[in-house]
Amino acid sequence: MELEEKYRMYDLAYQLTGAADFEVLDFSDNEIWLTRKSGKVSKVVRLYHGGFDWKNHMKNDIAQVFQKTKSIKRLLRGKQIDIHNVYIATYAPVDDWEILKKPMQLQDKHQIKMYVYYLSDQERNDELQRLQSAIEIKLQDIPASISEEEMSEGIDYYLKRLAEDKNRKQQEMENLFTNGRPMFTYILLAVNLLVFALLSISGGSTSTETLIRFGAKYNPAIIENGQWWRIVSSMFLHIGVLHLAMNMLAVYYLGAIVERLFGTARFILIYFLAGIGGGLASFAFTENISAGASGALFGLFGSLLFFGVIHKKIFFQTIGMNLLVIIGINILFGLMAPQIDNGAHMGGLLAGFIASAVVHLPGKRTALMQILALILYVLFTAGLVSYGVNHNITSPAYQLMNAQLLNDDGKYEAVIDAATTELTKDDDLDSDLESQLLFQRSYAYIQLGKINPAIDDLELSAELNKQFTEAHYNLAILYAEKGNEKEAARHIRTAYQLTPDEQEIRRMYEQITGETVE
Repeated sequence: MELEEKYRMYDLAYQLTGAADFEVLDFSDNEIWLTRKSGKVSKVVRLYHGGFDWKNHMKNDIAQVFQKTKSIKRLLRGKQIDIHNVYIATYAPVDDWEILKKPMQLQDKHQIKMYVYYLSDQERNDELQRLQSAIEIKLQDIPASISEEEMSEGIDYYLKRLAEDKNRKQQEMENLFTNGRPMFTYILLAVNLLVFALLSISGGSTSTETLIRFGAKYNPAIIENGQWWRIVSSMFLHIGVLHLAMNMLAVYYLGAIVERLFGTARFILIYFLAGIGGGLASFAFTENISAGASGALFGLFGSLLFFGVIHKKIFFQTIGMNLLVIIGINILFGLMAPQIDNGAHMGGLLAGFIASAVVHLPGKRTALMQILALILYVLFTAGLVSYGVNHNITSPAYQLMNAQLLNDDGKYEAVIDAATTELTKDDDLDSDLESQLLFQRSYAYIQLGKINPAIDDLELSAELNKQFTEAHYNLAILYAEKGNEKEAARHIRTAYQLTPDEQEIRRMYEQITGETVE
């Protein structure tokens, strides 16, 4: 009888994994776990060869099944889990166990219900019928005429098939993560470290001037001088050791995963397309100078989300929930920290997802989808460029940066025109921005030898921003040149009070006031 019961267990498993399309979760000599997703419900069939003398013994086993189901939830995709717990034995418990046939529910984040069936000699047909109705699959009992030899051979055959099925699924999962070795990931690490070293010895990675010289994203240079290459070069620059360390740690882990999933060639395309998308989003939404690989890194997050869309089950069995939590934390942190370039992050995330659809996963090419994704990427980046140019040229912050760039290039008349236009068109201009624009215009006036309008601009600039040391310093020099010693002394005293440690201010203070600084 024991051989027959064991054969029945394996035969049921074979039927379910065949036409019914159940997958093997786990199996042993007397127990088999199968699963299939149906809509939002994960159906789990647990087949157990073994009987119980008493109902309490059976209840203990049911409790263990609930606990095991909780431990393998990550392998199950449905929001609800229905367990069909099937016992196969000659005799049922001697006491009344009928109450255990009622559906049982475990209160958990996911709803877990259990239905119990007991295929004993007495009730086998009724219980098998009840199981068929519950899982909506036609099942056949073993023929009465089957011999022991046939059952032994059948068990060996079923065992082999179950093992092959489980190993095949495992191999398919492993193959997804072995499409490439992370060679380019290590190249990226080396290049970023080398560029950071060059930055450090050429003026410092936190120096704005050095960052601009090495190719940071600088909107005026992009728009006025057509230096669109900065969108790419800024991906390899980092502002400070902490910025570099955090991004390179992310490159090391994310890059290795994505390169293994997509292969090296696809990974390179995803990384740069995402970085360009993130850089253009930063250009469109952030006027400040920016640098870093964050856009490309968020693009790698986007590529993993694309992988999750294509392979939902494997995604949530492996990295899914952890990845979503990490993305959520990064987005929240970006919203809370004003210095974070959220434009680059969100743009990179979306661009990385679209870029992944363009190249697609190895062996999963669909020409129509890839063409549509490419069109979407072009429209996305073109939209960012168009919006970015229009947004920047109407932004006071951009006009201030542009005035600084024009002064650096010696285009003083252009500085005066641009600053005057911005100062006269906006009555609600922020006082700090107005003060800075006036200062830039005053510098242009000075270079053109127009001292009086320069003094007027500096006086108003210092009035708007009473902590503006440079405005007071320049006023002191101009008044001294005009012979107005009283005003020169007043302004150099203010500059010295604001910044007493600046050597040039101390020298000018002594020169104008005749007082010695201790």
